[in-house]
Amino acid sequence: MSRARVLVMNSALGPLDYRVPHGMSVEPGSVVVAPLGPRQLLGVVWEADRMPSDAEVGDNRLRNLMGVLPVPPLAAPLRRLIEWTANYYLAPPAAVARMALASTSALEGAKLVTEYRATGDVPDRLTPQRAQALERIGAHQGLIRELATIADVSDAVIRGLVKTGAIEPVSVDIDQPFAMPDPAHGAPALSADQREASARLVADVVAERFQPTLLDGVTGSGKTEVYFEAVAAAIAAGRQTLVLLPEIALTEPFLTRFAARFGCAPVAWHSGLRSSQRRRAWRQIADGQAMVTVGARSALFLPYANLGLIVVDEAHETSFKQEDGVHYHARDVAVMRGKFEGCPVILASATPAIETRQQVAAGRYAEVKLPGRWGAAEMPAIEPIDLIAEPPERGKWLAPRLVKALDETLARGEQALMFLNRRGYAPLTLCRTCGHRFQCPNCTSWMVEHRLVRRLACHHCGHAEPVPRVCPECSTEDALVPVGPGVERIADEVRALFPEAKVAVVTSDTIWSPAKAAEFVGRMEAGDIDIIVGTQLVTKGYHFPNLTLVGVIDADLGLEGGDLRASERTFQQIMQVSGRAGRGAKPGHVYLQTHSPNASVMRALITGDAEAFYAAETESRREAGAPPFGRFAAIVVSSEDQGAAQDTAKAIGRAAPKIEAMEVYGPAPAPLAMLRGRHRFRLLVHARRALDVQDVIRSWLDGVVWSAKVRVVVDVDPYSFL
Repeated sequence: MSRARVLVMNSALGPLDYRVPHGMSVEPGSVVVAPLGPRQLLGVVWEADRMPSDAEVGDNRLRNLMGVLPVPPLAAPLRRLIEWTANYYLAPPAAVARMALASTSALEGAKLVTEYRATGDVPDRLTPQRAQALERIGAHQGLIRELATIADVSDAVIRGLVKTGAIEPVSVDIDQPFAMPDPAHGAPALSADQREASARLVADVVAERFQPTLLDGVTGSGKTEVYFEAVAAAIAAGRQTLVLLPEIALTEPFLTRFAARFGCAPVAWHSGLRSSQRRRAWRQIADGQAMVTVGARSALFLPYANLGLIVVDEAHETSFKQEDGVHYHARDVAVMRGKFEGCPVILASATPAIETRQQVAAGRYAEVKLPGRWGAAEMPAIEPIDLIAEPPERGKWLAPRLVKALDETLARGEQALMFLNRRGYAPLTLCRTCGHRFQCPNCTSWMVEHRLVRRLACHHCGHAEPVPRVCPECSTEDALVPVGPGVERIADEVRALFPEAKVAVVTSDTIWSPAKAAEFVGRMEAGDIDIIVGTQLVTKGYHFPNLTLVGVIDADLGLEGGDLRASERTFQQIMQVSGRAGRGAKPGHVYLQTHSPNASVMRALITGDAEAFYAAETESRREAGAPPFGRFAAIVVSSEDQGAAQDTAKAIGRAAPKIEAMEVYGPAPAPLAMLRGRHRFRLLVHARRALDVQDVIRSWLDGVVWSAKVRVVVDVDPYSFL
């Protein structure tokens, strides 16, 4: 090959052609270094017929490739996945390919790296920044930049601590092989239903065939143990497995369960890894030595050498939809990767998405059911509390019946969970004198008070500021009041009611890493926590046999906002959090505090009639032509200049094609009209299922010109309508 088509890692550029110098050997998938002006860019060699270029030139004008990196080429199935993802989600191919090259250090040849850790010594000159760094670093180890990020200080502070001896360098062998999981280790005693289910999944693995399968089992039915048998079959066949989890906090409990079954931990992949850990994982995945990888959605694009099984756990979770960069849905992309790799895909869920259920109904996906809990455990009783008929005391948020149940649970020495999917102390802070409301300066959203850290924070952009002593509008002192409850406020109420109880607030503010999750699990299992007050972070993946009571503080919360999936999400979330109760021999009980006990979703939860609920929701989607029976795509226009964003949105709206099978709504200001300092306008495309909406939108936007200061993003199959 003397001429190579290269997909360079610059999303603003298309593929470019280069000359392959004498003595250099490349093939499709080779990772190369290519010159672009005075710069050097990473790139991937691609088949010219699959990646057309708008900038083809003669051989005499080609520049030489500068080198080939010492890593295996990206295999054909992964290249096909990159092409499909870019085409389906209308994303630049380079942006998708960059996810496959997620560790730049993995592309380098060196096997040793110098990391740093605290020695325990305290320097003579201990500045506030140095003290903060040593406190936050704790037992962490990493590169200087990584430790500086953890400590929220500059690199210079870390280097200064190195000079004083408070932090020491450590040489790390980053290519040390991972332990090999043993498929025969810790084999469980399965029930008859579990054995039948696992046999069907194992058969697909052994046959090495593409087969998407919904593993539909109630909470506590042992879905993990069942699909572990399929993982064991893949290991025994010498093929790799990928397990996707929706939350980083779920990784540590999963690693513990995996190690008990297979004798060692799997390879982890998530944003909390150090650079050296990411390099080690990436290289051994690419070499085929890492047999089982568990990780967040980004693990889907890693270069597996011999993929034999994909598992998407909690497959209904909306966090599998990427909302920044490439707007892909990991559940759907996982199915496509399985198709290209020729391997089975297991979608495990206690509350499958309507889209997945419809694929089963259409015969495209197989289904394996686990209808009952494992062993003696039974599903908890769910009981409504009508907040109109049984309101809490004034200024309180827990109804008397829930307080009584909590008191009885603690008296029996059992644990309880109070669930409210709202972080912080209060969602709104205002001045009782002038009515001033605290709004984020960068977003059209209220600032949320967090009393644990004494800050007002925006949950959209991360902006934070201290809670002021006086109102910034009228200068009145001590006039600021919280409006509504968050988990911190509920925790304060619980502590006031039960001062002897050990209460833990569990949110993404307190459980931000696998290590923190492991600490939380350890405290629960040791009985060091009596009452959890938590958000959706505790609705899935955890197994606490002594947790017998769940109180849902505001069951109506998820029904707000007009989202087409609001009822489905509410049903899924409450079913999941209810499933934390009664997972052992002790029976569980769930109380739903609601203002609408007769709403269809509440009736379905109380009666346990999931099939009737799903049937009604599916029929309403069918009548509306909503997914999975129709197509949605959002076009989001944003700019720091409001006028430029509005003008571009109007121009896109005027250029909308007139197609019988498609409607275009908008442009209109987005519900979140400003985000991170950018003004936002939205158009919503609603099309029939049969229409190739991607081709329509691609041609439509190609005919519109907009300013460089305006960003236009297409979100195919949107999950967020903000």
